[in-house]
Amino acid sequence: NNCTYCAIPKIRGKYRSRKIEDILAEANELAENGVKELIIIAQDTTRYGKDIYGRYSLDRLLKELCKIDGFHWIRLHYFYPEAVTDDVLGFMAKEYWFCKYIDMPIQHINDDVLRRMARRTDSLDIKKKIAQIREKMPNAVIRTSLISGFPGEDEDAHRQLYDFVKEYKLDRVGVFPYSQEEDTVAAQFPEQLSDEIKQTRAEEIMQLQREISLAKNEEKIGSVIETLIEGWDDYIKCYFGRTTGDAPEVDGKIFFMS
Repeated sequence: NNCTYCAIPKIRGKYRSRKIEDILAEANELAENGVKELIIIAQDTTRYGKDIYGRYSLDRLLKELCKIDGFHWIRLHYFYPEAVTDDVLGFMAKEYWFCKYIDMPIQHINDDVLRRMARRTDSLDIKKKIAQIREKMPNAVIRTSLISGFPGEDEDAHRQLYDFVKEYKLDRVGVFPYSQEEDTVAAQFPEQLSDEIKQTRAEEIMQLQREISLAKNEEKIGSVIETLIEGWDDYIKCYFGRTTGDAPEVDGKIFFMS
């Protein structure tokens, strides 16, 4: 995915899938050593296997992983919206092992900005995909990342992104001011915005998301939630862990007594 703002393809090279057999061998070893949560991650998980099997093969991989004894949760990271298939969503919805968690970076919602980012989707496709996910998995936690202040983003485009976050109320949102990465196409674009504008716009959307996140957390008061215990916090004297809706290091934690 040669997005104009991203240096990863130049750093990492062409997309390369690992064989299913190799992944299963590593997964089996982890399960035998007591690992309870397996995380499947790639720069673009949805395109898994296309380079070696001739078609998207994430569904084949997931079916094999379900046969391994020992894991309690399997989590997937980095779904590109245009490549999320019905087969994968249906399988995730049906199988208990899979965290109902979709990490789908969309970056923006304004069509002109998406085009200049060289994204392979548009606002309508993104909105349809969110609706599809919520139809298949009504309780799914959806995480995304957004770039604020991309070159040429005017006030209308920023407002469109703000209104989208307000309307769709995604569970986890990270907002990053655009950064001019060396040797990327977007770094050479005219209409670069000032750091002040980029930071102000990013903070405005993050403040909105903080309010959405607080409301979603308050809705959970009084409920019982399965939690993977990760340790003990010496400062506040309690245990901490994560739910299926919390990926390690990027999302929140549950603090509790037992």
